[in-house]
Amino acid sequence: MLRTGGKNTNTADIAIVGGGAAGLATAIFAARLMPGRSVVVLDGAAKLGAKMLLSGGGRCNVTNRTVTAADYSGGNPNVIKQVLAAFPVSRTVAFFREIGVELSDEDNGKLFPTTNRAQTVLDAMVAEATRRRVHILLGQRVTDILEGGAERRFQVTAGANSLSADRVVLATGGRSFPKTGSDGSGYRLAERLGHTLVPPTPALVPLVLEGAFHIPLSGISHNVELTVQTAGRKPVRACGELLWTHFGVSGPVVLDVSRHWHRAQLEQCDVSVFASFVPGEAATGVENRLLALASTHPRVQLNNALARLVPARLADAVLSALGTPRTTVMAHLPKELRRKVAGALARWPLPVRDSLGYARAETTAGGVPLAEVQTRTFGSRKRPGLYFAGELLDVDGRIGGFNFQWAWASAWVVATALARAAKPDEPSAGSCSRQPTSPV
Repeated sequence: MLRTGGKNTNTADIAIVGGGAAGLATAIFAARLMPGRSVVVLDGAAKLGAKMLLSGGGRCNVTNRTVTAADYSGGNPNVIKQVLAAFPVSRTVAFFREIGVELSDEDNGKLFPTTNRAQTVLDAMVAEATRRRVHILLGQRVTDILEGGAERRFQVTAGANSLSADRVVLATGGRSFPKTGSDGSGYRLAERLGHTLVPPTPALVPLVLEGAFHIPLSGISHNVELTVQTAGRKPVRACGELLWTHFGVSGPVVLDVSRHWHRAQLEQCDVSVFASFVPGEAATGVENRLLALASTHPRVQLNNALARLVPARLADAVLSALGTPRTTVMAHLPKELRRKVAGALARWPLPVRDSLGYARAETTAGGVPLAEVQTRTFGSRKRPGLYFAGELLDVDGRIGGFNFQWAWASAWVVATALARAAKPDEPSAGSCSRQPTSPV
């Protein structure tokens, strides 16, 4: 195979560019379905799986117990639904069990390896790829892919090295966590091969706030409902845990809506973010709760009454920002002031200035449009023999294992397509005349 020094040219049936979750999964599935075919994975990093090892706080949130198309943004929901159905969560669990990784449920349906170590997942996948005779070549950053050649359809260039391949799969990931090698090179390769891009932005990333309201709240975590209001569009709403930080806000619900704020910024649309500190209640509902507190606890001070609805420090901060006396007793709270406080708790503006960017983003929104690939194969509509898997496509999931499930499912779709497209005279577990064999 490719050497790391000097000029050397070799061939492969399938070249997979990128050795992350989607790339490794594609290689394993393809090798299982086509045991006689040569499958090569090229990755620019010196060590494999750096991004996988960082995920889930080093534990790797492999998938979620319940996954639907509604958990994703970006591409056509019907296509996403079709891909998820092709390789559902049950098959993900079975696949990892088969390669020696047991998964356990946690809060919100998250599935982690029982070892609580991302290394367990990476080691098992590399071992399975090796067992299936997948060639994994590290330190091979692909810089160009050209069509044509005497023997093979594509010429893949990695530095001074070159590899000829019948089919190429781009599974390079996006731009999130660039220190792991996710530098967006796959986007450039896709564009050189004739594809356009939905402009990428950070997603699942903490947000930076203007002002100082958030600073004394740093470290407080509580449930909220966030609304992202973009001019001319239907509001996006999400409920979950928010974490106040010294720079702004983080936590699952913030990460989930961050892609919508970034998308509006990229498109230069007016966008605002609001937080309801009493999820599920409009201002009138919050006011009714304050009236109930005034009825049952008439001598309680306003700040202490609010502390029954929201964290005490947040109650103090809201009253201070409103210029409202903390010590007003509930029995003497004027209607106008009660409504003012209720409105603030139900719709508090979060002045988002920026995010922490790709350095802290867990995934990337945008990428190759689903309209430019065959929806049942993820093969390019522009370059026959070229396929896409994982984060490089314009699909991004919310936090909780959904992006990994997309990696596994899209990898399976690509691998089965590769098996169907195998030449009749080449050994394969699948062919144009029959469905490929399931790997699990």
